Amino acid sequence: QFPFGRRLPCDIYWHGVSFHDNDIFSGQVNKFPGMTEMVRKITLSRAVRTMQDLFPLEYNFYPRSWILPEEFPLFVDEVRMMKDSDPAWKPTFIVKPDGGCQGDGIYLIKDPSDIRLTGSIQSRPAVVQEYICKPLLVDKLKFDIRLYVLLKSLEPLEIYIAKDGLSRFCTEPYQEPTLKNLHQVFMHLTNYSLNIHSGNFIHSDNVNTGSKRTFSSILCRLSSRGADVKKLWSDIISLVIKTIIALTPELKVYYQSDIPAGKPGPTCFQILGFDILLMKNLKPMLLEVNANPSMRIEHEQELSPGVFENVPSPVDEEVKVAVIRDTLRLVDPQKKKRKDIHDELKIALTINLVTAWHLVVNKESRKSKANIRYNYSVCCRSQTLEHVSEGKEEALEAGPVDGEECEGSRGPEAGLPSLCLKQVFPKYAKQFNYLRLVDRVAALFIRFLGVKGTTKLGPTGFRTFIRNCKLSNSSFSMAAVDILYIDITRRWNSMGIDHKESGMCLQAFVEAFFCLAQKKYKSLPLHEQVASLIDFCEYHLAVLDEKRLVCGRG
Repeated sequence: QFPFGRRLPCDIYWHGVSFHDNDIFSGQVNKFPGMTEMVRKITLSRAVRTMQDLFPLEYNFYPRSWILPEEFPLFVDEVRMMKDSDPAWKPTFIVKPDGGCQGDGIYLIKDPSDIRLTGSIQSRPAVVQEYICKPLLVDKLKFDIRLYVLLKSLEPLEIYIAKDGLSRFCTEPYQEPTLKNLHQVFMHLTNYSLNIHSGNFIHSDNVNTGSKRTFSSILCRLSSRGADVKKLWSDIISLVIKTIIALTPELKVYYQSDIPAGKPGPTCFQILGFDILLMKNLKPMLLEVNANPSMRIEHEQELSPGVFENVPSPVDEEVKVAVIRDTLRLVDPQKKKRKDIHDELKIALTINLVTAWHLVVNKESRKSKANIRYNYSVCCRSQTLEHVSEGKEEALEAGPVDGEECEGSRGPEAGLPSLCLKQVFPKYAKQFNYLRLVDRVAALFIRFLGVKGTTKLGPTGFRTFIRNCKLSNSSFSMAAVDILYIDITRRWNSMGIDHKESGMCLQAFVEAFFCLAQKKYKSLPLHEQVASLIDFCEYHLAVLDEKRLVCGRG
């Protein structure tokens, strides 16, 4: 640890809370700028809702949510309408403070009128969600899953999921919510930090028992009952990829603000904690994403009244040590250096082969030809050997099955266990790339920001975007463009979205873009309208770039 800084640069910096813990100009940092803000409950809900507007079926893994206080009237109206259309519907809702963690401030309600509006919501915004009343139970207890996800790179997008996680149990047998049991937190809330204070909490040395277990132990149990565990894992992987796709557009805006293109700066990676609840039918539901998941591998045990001791937790150690170890293996800068040297040797060999072949073609003397043929055959054999060794290196990196390493492989990692982190993106990119529409909208937004380091678009930048993309016409004048900009920007700024800078934030730009798409392509579904407008804008900007290139050459 270097609490007062360090003169020489490091390869990897491990920050405790956020990207801004220290000023870093090189190497790799274990935090992305903006990640803490992006996974707050309100921001996450907004990002997922944008994707739900575009792809409602693909994003049905997140409970219906409303943002308080701004959407309280909407919440009241929608609940009333749903009750009128289905009198048998008796919902329960869960209220979560925006900046809360470890279960702080969470409570359950049966009716919108039960929300505690007396000052706290105004000073501490929250998200209210439909409560999942029929979760999967194990030993009659509700539980959730903490899965660790490594976001190794933002551009290109690279995601890994740990093959095991934690299952965190409530400490009282579950019953569906009623007015009598709404306040029983040990029955309804799975947070470890709450349940550890219950007299029923069980610390276990066995990963298969107790109030905290490995996720793999739950999967084994489900498999023994005939559940389709492969499909469950597939659904979880899909949930993780789709969630990160929802977060990346705004993360890219934060990234270019803190690390502008063309300027020296670090690259980033980050371990995220995904909290997932399984429904009775084994459908995974996203509860939240944690930017700073706890990596503690011990717990406090009371030896005598008021005397505590840190005791190792085998469950935490089994899962978390592997996650951190393999994260460091994947971002190891020495691994990249070894790969670069390997690539240089391959290039040198290719040049030698090409030179030798040209000499043969140029009909040198028979003796030279014979020597060259001999040298060429030697080179071919060495190339074949290199391909074999290259195959071994790929096995070390990717492994025989889904990123596992070969046992007995030689090299710096020969003595380490196989990787616990499985790459899911770009491995499954073809299945999910069609969802990345907002990513392309964010690229347009960043292009017109103008000043490097800013996160908001000014009126001039918005007008330039409209003009360059040929979006104004007789029915949509530049005066109408200004009105659209002012109306949407003013409304988003009134929601308390980052007042440090004036201008249009990315969410406001996305709303304006959707509005323009709906005007231009009226008969199509929203995702096709947006995709068509993106193609239209990208085409005109490509034409403009080509003209500028030609002018530059002239």
